Amino acid sequence: MTPNIPDNTTAGVPAADTAPHITVEGFDSPVPEIVELAAPRDGVPLVIETQSGLERCAAAIAAGTGPAGVDAERASGFRYGQRAFLVQIRREGAGTWLIDPEPFGNLDIINDALRGVEWILHAASQDLPCLSELGMWPDKLFDTELAARLAGLPRVGLAAVIEQLLGFGLAKEHSAADWSTRPLPEPWLRYAALDVEVLTELREELIELLEADGKLEYAEQEFAAILAAGLAPARVDPWRKTSGLHQIRDRRQLAAVRELWLERDSLAQKRDVAPGRLIPDSALVAAAKAMPSTVPQLLGTKGFHGRAAQREAPRWLRCIAAARDLNELPPLHLPTNAPPPPRVWADRDPAAAARLSTARPLLQARAEELNLPLENLLTPDYLRRVAWRPPADVSEDAIAAELRALGARDWQVELAAPLISDAFLHPQPLPAKEPKADAAPAGQ
Repeated sequence: MTPNIPDNTTAGVPAADTAPHITVEGFDSPVPEIVELAAPRDGVPLVIETQSGLERCAAAIAAGTGPAGVDAERASGFRYGQRAFLVQIRREGAGTWLIDPEPFGNLDIINDALRGVEWILHAASQDLPCLSELGMWPDKLFDTELAARLAGLPRVGLAAVIEQLLGFGLAKEHSAADWSTRPLPEPWLRYAALDVEVLTELREELIELLEADGKLEYAEQEFAAILAAGLAPARVDPWRKTSGLHQIRDRRQLAAVRELWLERDSLAQKRDVAPGRLIPDSALVAAAKAMPSTVPQLLGTKGFHGRAAQREAPRWLRCIAAARDLNELPPLHLPTNAPPPPRVWADRDPAAAARLSTARPLLQARAEELNLPLENLLTPDYLRRVAWRPPADVSEDAIAAELRALGARDWQVELAAPLISDAFLHPQPLPAKEPKADAAPAGQ
């Protein structure tokens, strides 16, 4: 089965004679009228869920040629954690394969089949963690989302990039589906196969764009940095990411949030359900602020409703009681070496504020010249850190060393260090503060 593509086009390669043009900062590329991708060109593959099927898949992928498009579907918001419930791979000469990871302890055999092969992923940082859990990690990477950002495309979602560069419409209605559903509905499988259908063609278009602007080396350095960084370390005190925690100003209430969060996480893991489906974050914060001591009081707390709230009410009350009896309470804030928010710099360190306010517009202008987002030219946190604590002797080399130590790539250092050092050596004075209006006389 093939997509409904007009006779004067080929799958993934629109014809130029009927195509309007799209221009991205001087790159003039023929793009056809939007053609909806209704089904994979080879039809919807069967889902691999047996060892023999997995071995056939590995053999086919190993025998293929060129890079491999890779994607994964999770059940975020439904199941505990971020594990993959479907892995999609497409490679020239091998076709498209859909793998159910659940019957297998790992997908090492697939990883071995892809040794030395470049993987094409869209927004790799989202899929690499769950693929890593399955024993999969690329030797070489091409991230189409990051490449689109560096190329200066106005929209960088997968469907948007495919539409802009290939002229195909890609439906995304199943992106937030519960992919732990078994059996997976055929429309979902069609959607999943289409996600890797044209990644190879998309990579070629993006390479052409990047080469035209002299940015391909930037992208290659970024991809290599992603692989070199590996997985992010486990977060310290993950309960501190509870939504709405900023409302808590009391350490005992903070302890209550911690106890509730940890208990909810343990229960969610045991039941393999997303924690928020048991009790939402907002209810944890509300209960910590109210510190109820009876079941009616707890269930009267905003957000504490539903089966898990009622059935497990004694469990949640025990958490609050434990927080009430604690002698050692958690600090309201963890120590950090990060600079304070820039809004307070003018009062705390006017010289640092002047350095930042002088350097930022220079970097913004350079990013606009290069047609890429400022945050891709240089991570904003890197600029804030070097502006708050600059090297003792400011020079281009010293700034470059600081940026590299923070994690900036060579291409970023080459572009940003001269601008930052110049700004730090010649900071513009901060605008004078307007005097505060005198208080109105009493009685007015």
